Amino acid sequence: MKLSTICSLMLLPTSLAFIPRVPSLTNHRSAVGSRLYAEAEEAAEEEAPASKGAEAISALTKDVNTVFSLEDINKILPHRYPFLLVDKVVEYEEGKSAVGVKSVTLNEPHFTGHFPDRPIMPGVLQVEALAQLAGIVCLQMEGAEPGAVFFFAGADGVKWKKPVVPGDTLVMEVEITKWNKRFGLAKATGRAYTDGELAVEVQQMTFALAK
Repeated sequence: MKLSTICSLMLLPTSLAFIPRVPSLTNHRSAVGSRLYAEAEEAAEEEAPASKGAEAISALTKDVNTVFSLEDINKILPHRYPFLLVDKVVEYEEGKSAVGVKSVTLNEPHFTGHFPDRPIMPGVLQVEALAQLAGIVCLQMEGAEPGAVFFFAGADGVKWKKPVVPGDTLVMEVEITKWNKRFGLAKATGRAYTDGELAVEVQQMTFALAK
């Protein structure tokens, strides 16, 4: 090294001789990106639900008892396939209320046209299913007989909240709010759910026994 060069270095300010080495911005961004990716991957693994298996999923309804089976319902309602829309009753309070279940399957004939590329249970059939569940209660009350025909006389305050599709289990509840045994008139409210979410509600249904 030339003497002139050495002298120039010796003349540099002391502060410049000890400037710390700073990592490049590119390397810094790469390190941050890798850390964020690793954290996101770890979070995704933690949030991923563990597989339960068929036995555990099936056991979710083990405490739900059947009060009226399909055979029992056939003795109460006059409806038959393809218009019987209650598969079983799991809760029942005589003369007051009931909870019933309708399993929705693609085999039902209305799905061929409603709609071919997007099957959805017609809203009117959801209301009809609620009416049939109310009929199971009403047709066992004083002044009525199991198997009797009753007419849908009105429905008020109907709201549909979400589509009901094949594969869904429609869990319905109805409450009888009024029963006139002399004239065979009844009023009821109803709601139905799929996967714990409200699908349809009816503020008031009116029925009349056929004379």
